[in-house]
Amino acid sequence: MDRLTSTIGYIIIGVVLISVLGGCGLEQKRSLNDSGPEELLEMGLYRLERKEYDIAVTIFQAIKDRYPYSKTVITAELKMAESYFMRKDYDSALDVYYDFERLHPKDINIPYVMYRKGMCHFQQVSTIDRDQTQTFWAKEEFERLVSRFPKSEYAYKARAYIRKCLVYLAEYELYVGHFYFKNGDYGPALDRYIYIIENYPDMGQYHEALEYISKCKQKLAGTD
Repeated sequence: MDRLTSTIGYIIIGVVLISVLGGCGLEQKRSLNDSGPEELLEMGLYRLERKEYDIAVTIFQAIKDRYPYSKTVITAELKMAESYFMRKDYDSALDVYYDFERLHPKDINIPYVMYRKGMCHFQQVSTIDRDQTQTFWAKEEFERLVSRFPKSEYAYKARAYIRKCLVYLAEYELYVGHFYFKNGDYGPALDRYIYIIENYPDMGQYHEALEYISKCKQKLAGTD
């Protein structure tokens, strides 16, 4: 029964590949089911280079399903995540990157994978008047990369993004503080401004936060 299920699975994958690989010659389509992992990987890389991301994902997934013990699988997993990332499907890319790190924790590509995970979150950072959960997660991933692989080339890139994340988080706190201040909620506004001073002292909002701390205290004391 298991052998029959596997056979059916391979047939389905072959049919999907044939249906999505538009523009291929008839003979090439016929040979897809007989293609080995190296040939499929070459096809997937070609489609990725041509920015045909959906087709590339299908081919890389076929490699994982058909040849799970092939040496091409690691490359296929990375390139599948890359395909998702390039088509801006960041959640799907994250899933593949997380699986890769879980399955290959000692692989040489782990610093790159961690960097890409951070970028998946960073690419979803919203404006300062929106929730900054993605900013926080990006910062956490970049910091983890720097902590584990401080000399990696990706750690140097991550440090720059850590600062950007901190700036965004500080700007968000300042925005919320101003929102409370304008609505006369001087206590909560004061808490936000103090939080900025204590947690983001050199992100560019320090002096403005100090100014509004003074204003909040005056308001709370009943003075102009």
